Amino acid sequence: MPEKQIIVSEKAPKALGPYTVANRVGDLVFTAGQLGLDPQTNEFVPGGIEAETRQALTNIQHVLEAAGSSLSHVVKTTVFLKNMDEFARMNAVYAEFFTANFPARSTVQVARLPRDGAVEIEVVACLAS
Repeated sequence: MPEKQIIVSEKAPKALGPYTVANRVGDLVFTAGQLGLDPQTNEFVPGGIEAETRQALTNIQHVLEAAGSSLSHVVKTTVFLKNMDEFARMNAVYAEFFTANFPARSTVQVARLPRDGAVEIEVVACLAS
């Protein structure tokens, strides 16, 4: 089995608990869920579901770059929503980041997210060629 490498990025928020923001194993990168937190303040960006989705995906982008990958190499995303009624608004922002060769995706509504966020997103990506 390939060795696990812990990934860190100074451009993304630090882990909020006893976990890492991403692990690289072989040619795959597995991210922890990212919230819409500003990495400088560790507070939610203002603006609701759209702003939080945009920040969560930007955070993921930075983590993937630190791992030697990118959003274009994402093969699977999981989106956790506080309110499924906000799906269309989340999806519009998501479509700004994934424009072609789309990853597989699951989206679920959850009872509550860490720090009462509106959205949390995690991904699995392969390494950039």
